[in-house]
Amino acid sequence: MSKVELNKKVPNFTAAATGDKDISLSDFKGRNLVIYFYPKDNTPGCTQEGQDFRDNYAKFKRAKTDILGVSRDSVRVHEGFKAKHEFPFDLLSDPDEKLCKLFDVIKLKKNYGKEYMGIERSTFLIDSTGKLVAEWRKVKVKGHVEEVLAEAKKHKPE
Repeated sequence: MSKVELNKKVPNFTAAATGDKDISLSDFKGRNLVIYFYPKDNTPGCTQEGQDFRDNYAKFKRAKTDILGVSRDSVRVHEGFKAKHEFPFDLLSDPDEKLCKLFDVIKLKKNYGKEYMGIERSTFLIDSTGKLVAEWRKVKVKGHVEEVLAEAKKHKPE
């Protein structure tokens, strides 16, 4: 599968999500979509990022922008994470890394001197026509959601 590119249409995809459903990109036709990839449920940075999106959810809705979080965690783990932090958006499970590979977020990482392949915190904004209009890679959580919201407002569909 090819990788997403800025200013090009994102290929349709479907993934298992919280709420016992499958979600496809095509479900969001006519609306903007933020997809944020994060390494792992219930870790400090990932929790904070999810809470920041949650706390700004109404503002994203006013910008006609939906939000999806993605990690390799199982739907079952996602359900607990979503409920615990009252996330109003769905989380997608990507255990086989199909979405991660499509968005090219699997990178070589280091932790305590050990190298491994993992998700590089990244966020993507897809406009109402299905085109990738913005991407943030190597995301630092602090202030990130505000940046994404500002960009989403610029691309608000009529």
